[in-house]
Amino acid sequence: MTSAPAAQARAQAAPPARAYRRLGVEERRSQLLAAALTLFAHRAPDEVSIDEVAAVAGVSRPLVYRYFPGGRQQLYEAALGSAAEQLTLCFAEPAAGPPTERVSRVLDRYLGFVDQHDAGFSALLRGGSVVETSRTSAIVDGVRRAAAEQILLHLGRGAGPGQRQAGPRLRMMVRTWIAAVEAASLIWLDEGKQPSAPELRGWLVDHLVALLAATAASDSETAGVVADLLAQESADGPAARLAAGMLPVASHAAHLLPPA
Repeated sequence: MTSAPAAQARAQAAPPARAYRRLGVEERRSQLLAAALTLFAHRAPDEVSIDEVAAVAGVSRPLVYRYFPGGRQQLYEAALGSAAEQLTLCFAEPAAGPPTERVSRVLDRYLGFVDQHDAGFSALLRGGSVVETSRTSAIVDGVRRAAAEQILLHLGRGAGPGQRQAGPRLRMMVRTWIAAVEAASLIWLDEGKQPSAPELRGWLVDHLVALLAATAASDSETAGVVADLLAQESADGPAARLAAGMLPVASHAAHLLPPA
């Protein structure tokens, strides 16, 4: 028979039971989405089970189904939607100041999101899964279109007051740049986030200006956009630095130009 003093001693030595904290509906849902995004980022979504999501979140399988009765597909779409909403907000920027400096601030937020939420970013943009549907594709495409519209706004061809709608060449160029930003961000994650985020941001701004200049050579609308953009730029801003850096490079093409 166990003595009362011995039982009391064991009770005092035992660690206290962890108190269970009941989360609110939105807090619990966010917890499950965060767990799902972590898993979806590193494996194809069709390879991730509800049991694994439950384990990462520290909850039971029935609780996951309580919030997402449609199972893995519903959870995947909800996780994509959550990441897409956060990513879209990165592109919102007041239309004030030189355009390239506005785009720089947008990219700072964008790369900050990629850096801090690399799992969610990867899950959002890396597709190819059998659970991919028209709805998931629409979520990803919605981010791209929203980003392109914001960039066009800063080029004077968005949905803002007094702005004209962008023509096909300019719109295609901006969407091409958005695709390049996505690809560079994914490669940046694969390369251990090298070069530094400020270096990558600077290069992406240069890329945008270079694409605009190349398109302006054969598209009159884009030529007008570039003229308006350069008129707003400062002498020490990104556009000025790129122009100064390109002059030595352009000098090597002098022999290709027609005689004056």
